[in-house]
Amino acid sequence: MNQFLLLLDKFIRVLFWGMISYFTYLIFLITIQYCPIDFDTAFLRIKQDEIILKHYQIAFFTHVYTSIFVLILGLFQISNWFRKKFTKWHKLMGKFYIGLILLAASPSGLLIGYYANGGWISQIGFMLLALFWFYFTFQAYLFTRKRDFVRHRKFMYRSFALTLSAITLRLLKVGVVEIWGLPPMDITRIIAWAGWLVNLILVEILFFIEKSRLKKLKSLV
Repeated sequence: MNQFLLLLDKFIRVLFWGMISYFTYLIFLITIQYCPIDFDTAFLRIKQDEIILKHYQIAFFTHVYTSIFVLILGLFQISNWFRKKFTKWHKLMGKFYIGLILLAASPSGLLIGYYANGGWISQIGFMLLALFWFYFTFQAYLFTRKRDFVRHRKFMYRSFALTLSAITLRLLKVGVVEIWGLPPMDITRIIAWAGWLVNLILVEILFFIEKSRLKKLKSLV
């Protein structure tokens, strides 16, 4: 039974990393559509009223160009194998991950969220995503400074959960279209919230399971 559980755990881990790596590659393909800078491509074709604004141009391309690096760096940050094998690289890449979010990706995402399609429901959803992304990442940084690595790890996982919203909101968008066939603006309102709340809920469930396991182990000692 124990061997079966170990094999199942290994299978789930391999599946998780395989899926995340694949979808990160797809996000990379989306990103390079905006290289070189083009105001009339992909998503920007439906944002012609906003893209004429200089501050929106700066925010949009800042967000696009930094978020892909944040996503890739985050993959290495949550890898226990990488952290143990390459401790110095883990620390260095962690600084870049935190710096890119706090100084560029989150602030630019906040401004983009203000101009989100779907009205105030979408705007609040996307702006909260940017604010929580900043908060969780900043907390992870503060706990590193305090050398409280247990809380640092938890907030980094929460931060990366929001980083992964770049993937989940697109998956949910396709799912909602296929299953319900809702109007575009209704879909935008749904993914503006579900695209990151689903990830956060899953992370908190994992923390709860982990805490329950530790309690059982302590009770056996």
